[in-house]
Amino acid sequence: MQLKNVIESPCGIRYMLDQLELQSGFARRWLLDSPMMTGEGEIATSYDVLRRFDTFVGQADKTRLDTLLFKLQGLKDIRTTIKNLQNHATLDDIELFEVKHLAILATDVSRLLHEQGMDAVVEIPALDEVITILDPDGMKIATFYIYDSYCAQLKDLRNMMRKHPEQQDDLLLQANELEEGVRQDLSKQLHPFATAISQAQIALARIDVNLAKAMQMRQMGLTFPVLSQDGTTAYKAMFHPQVKEALATRGREFQPVDIAFGGHPTLITGANMGGKTVVLKTLTLCQLLFQFGFGIPAASAQIAVKDEIHFCIGDEQSVEKGLSSFAAEMKNIDAVIKASRENKKLLALIDEPARTTNPTEGAALVTALLQVLAGRDMNLVMTTHYDIEPGDARCLRVKGFENGTMDYQLVEVQDGEVPHEALNIAQSLGIDNEWITTARTLLEDSNRQQ
Repeated sequence: MQLKNVIESPCGIRYMLDQLELQSGFARRWLLDSPMMTGEGEIATSYDVLRRFDTFVGQADKTRLDTLLFKLQGLKDIRTTIKNLQNHATLDDIELFEVKHLAILATDVSRLLHEQGMDAVVEIPALDEVITILDPDGMKIATFYIYDSYCAQLKDLRNMMRKHPEQQDDLLLQANELEEGVRQDLSKQLHPFATAISQAQIALARIDVNLAKAMQMRQMGLTFPVLSQDGTTAYKAMFHPQVKEALATRGREFQPVDIAFGGHPTLITGANMGGKTVVLKTLTLCQLLFQFGFGIPAASAQIAVKDEIHFCIGDEQSVEKGLSSFAAEMKNIDAVIKASRENKKLLALIDEPARTTNPTEGAALVTALLQVLAGRDMNLVMTTHYDIEPGDARCLRVKGFENGTMDYQLVEVQDGEVPHEALNIAQSLGIDNEWITTARTLLEDSNRQQ
């Protein structure tokens, strides 16, 4: 799975990408094409590299950092040109310029990183010979022209064209033939460097991406995760950056959440508007950020690596497939069940399953889902507002209303009973008092009859 495949996930990962201060369009495309990491060694290595860039961003002279960022703005996508070179095609002047520009850029960036002791963090292949081929006069200018120094005969023809303009048409044909011969010769000389040129382009993209990630970590207060060794995932003061920013614009603060889960299913209960969905969105976001090598929005994070991440959220009506919200939801959860039967490390985050059906059947479906997934080699975190039998699931509950305000912290409870706070929440929103009072009367009458 590539990053571009999850960009539209409702967990909010697009927001994180939009906040990255990438310098080049190619780096963004390279990042979107990057696959989700599923190996512990690969993830550990990616964070080792990011740590070095984080230190560099924190300690580097601002002028040097700004110079490096400015240089990276010149990184262009020349993959088509590189492919033509690999296929022994004769490059035209624009393509030769692209290769020369990249070679000079790679050399400049390599020098800047070397000055900061960073040249071994992301290795950029040396392209000095490429520059020598395309810059015979040693000008070190990122432009390209069929220079006179490439061919003495071409130099003589050009001088004759200036002296004898009346012969220009015939001389121009001869010059064009010689120039094409120069292009063919240059392309042959460059062909052995095609792989190194491609590697340099990717190395520059990696540098751009890691610098952007490091700057984002400092701007958003993100942390480096620890790889879990026992399959347990745990966060301290976890927050959702997009929700946090939205609240800040309204003068409110996001309340961070502590949560840990492992082998047993975890059931989160609480009234509507109790923050359960935000918790699941944040857990999904954190897992994706972790397996794509970003900083994690939490004070601390211990995260287990997964082969697949399933985020099932309600209201997933699919017009294209002709499915209702309930049908689309059932299909997504069915995919979780099928995946749980395969030999994969799985994380499933399911938000209020069966919310759109009647409460009796809904509670039965949720209870049955817990029973079906219990004992599977997977991590399951599920929210619900149904009163159900949790089985061996660990039960967490949103604290709810305390002293007239909502407390979104999660506390462990012994059963899956949902607190009845809908009327209190509605009242806190300033909803019509007659409506709320009438509802309370009906609820009290019902309780007395029972």
